Amino acid sequence: MIDTLTDSSGWPVHPSQLIVLLPALAAGLSLVLVRRARVPAFVIALLGSLLGLVAAAALMVQQLRGTAEGSSGTVGALPLGRVLQAPMRLGVDRFAVLLAVTVALVALVVQLVARWYLREDARYAGFAATVSLFTAAMQLVVLSDDVLLTVVGWELMGWCSYLLIGHDSEREKARRAAYKAFLVTRLADAPFAIGLILLATGAHTTAISGIVTHWQARPSALLTGGLIAVIVGVAGKSAQVPFQDWLPDAMEGPTPASALIHAATMVAAGTVVLARLLPLLERSDTARTVLVLVAGVSTVLAGFLAYCQTDLKRLLAWSTVSQVGLMLIGIAVVPVGHRGDLALNHLVSHAMFKALLFLVFGWLSVLVGGTVVARMSGATRAHPATRALVAIGLLSLAGVPPMAGFVSKDLIVDEAATRAVDGDGVSRIAFVALALSVALTAAYCMRAWLILDHRSVVERHEALEIVQDSVTVEEVGIVELFVTSAQVDRRGREVGQAAPVPVEPEPEPKPERIPRPDAASRLGLRVLAILAVVGGLVVTTPLIDLDWAHPAWALIAATLLLMAAVAVFVRVQSLGTPYGDAAARLPITLRSRADRGLGMDGVYVALTRPVLALARLVADGERGLETGVHSTAKGARGLAGAGARLQNGTPTAGLVAVAVGVVAVGLIGISLW
Repeated sequence: MIDTLTDSSGWPVHPSQLIVLLPALAAGLSLVLVRRARVPAFVIALLGSLLGLVAAAALMVQQLRGTAEGSSGTVGALPLGRVLQAPMRLGVDRFAVLLAVTVALVALVVQLVARWYLREDARYAGFAATVSLFTAAMQLVVLSDDVLLTVVGWELMGWCSYLLIGHDSEREKARRAAYKAFLVTRLADAPFAIGLILLATGAHTTAISGIVTHWQARPSALLTGGLIAVIVGVAGKSAQVPFQDWLPDAMEGPTPASALIHAATMVAAGTVVLARLLPLLERSDTARTVLVLVAGVSTVLAGFLAYCQTDLKRLLAWSTVSQVGLMLIGIAVVPVGHRGDLALNHLVSHAMFKALLFLVFGWLSVLVGGTVVARMSGATRAHPATRALVAIGLLSLAGVPPMAGFVSKDLIVDEAATRAVDGDGVSRIAFVALALSVALTAAYCMRAWLILDHRSVVERHEALEIVQDSVTVEEVGIVELFVTSAQVDRRGREVGQAAPVPVEPEPEPKPERIPRPDAASRLGLRVLAILAVVGGLVVTTPLIDLDWAHPAWALIAATLLLMAAVAVFVRVQSLGTPYGDAAARLPITLRSRADRGLGMDGVYVALTRPVLALARLVADGERGLETGVHSTAKGARGLAGAGARLQNGTPTAGLVAVAVGVVAVGLIGISLW
């Protein structure tokens, strides 16, 4: 039986439970009842997302009133004996509330846009149901105060990502990308589970709060080992080095699915888990060092690879890898005694601008027929309704003030710089990585904007013709600019010339209707855009506990100067290039290799080749053993057949054969003796 948290809300079921149950129920109803019916599937998915957002908003109101702290039950405690307690409860705090609202809002906008984006897809109902289940799984991770519930949500997201990435299963690339994502993340999930098992068994409880309390008082090598194992699992789920290559390939899935995976669910789930375990990371310098090295290398490498991509959707994918690395650095540099506000604040702002960018890029891809540079060049000029949305998303991603991305990123850089000056070695590594990441982010954001806002050769020629055909002051007398010419009347006809016979103009062909998201989808995109601008104000609320009132102005100025210098450099590099692409100046070999992730697939093959060889050897040995067993059985059947032929029904003949055999065995034994 589900037990509820006692509060003054009057809800029969606690909002934290509804946040998880409503999208899960929507997924189940869609799969069981509607199958392929588009409209009912959309209505069910929309209601699940909308009501989930209402429940999350109600929980936020309770949190702001100070009445939401605590926990709520799920299925009740599991009977695992005295050695291990498993309360299976949801936790409610300011982190959980803010993240729950973020996930619910992004999921709602994704459901709205997906209906338009997949308007001709016969499997839309299954897609909508999977998005709902994905949302429920992420909400379970966000609200969980039990590692068992965390693992359930964690694994559900892996399965849902496989379904969403491989949605277009008739395409081989989509199938291969789904397999790759599933296998790579499953590989990392093994150490993740091992790490949580070590921490839970050592603390004799699966409750996250209990695990933290136990290990804070008993730091040991076992704690360090468990944390490093969890970090490896987080690196896999969040596409950090060395598991980074699966996420760009996952762009084979529908763009709304990419928005959900990158913005507010699976890729950010690792940040949530590590933020919960942050007090334990403070007890292990080794684990902190491993985390900052993984995140630092990931944010810099992914930033460079984003700059080199020939597909703008893959550029966004690599930018996600880089930004998640920045979140994880925000966890690694947090001072002792503080919580994970730095990382989670950036997670929230990243969710808004990254969901906005993916969904608008999906809109543009429908209009221009793809997301490669050649097709996306000049797309925002041709379709001005998307221009402001793209500009807001890229400005927030780059961290330009006053965007939400600027506030969240600057706070991380400021903290890393402060701790680096204080002598913290981990923070020094982090600050170097952050400085490089700031420059690279400005570079690939500027490059993307110049491509999208590029004026084609035809547009430039048309503009030149307009200038050449226009009348200038130098070509016309100053009086003629103000006085009607004596040779031309006010209608532009020469004096004394008869009026021309009016000619009926030929009807112009009606232009083709340009695909455009419906009003609800456009409203959702505008909401994301507004939050990408003003979302940084969340630091002024009780939901985030950060020192935003004392900014390091000198550091901010230096960061902005670095970004401006990089933007100017990229602009200069783009001049005279096809499609306005500054990356075209890079050596073709480097760009080609970077476009393929610097050949990480080849590294995977090299690493797995010995394992595959061993597997083939074992398989060959098994086949040989199986052949031997079959041969032995066949021989035994042959001997049995011969014996059966000897037995013709006459007892005397059988006895004679047995006697001869006994004598022969006896003679052999005597000779050997």
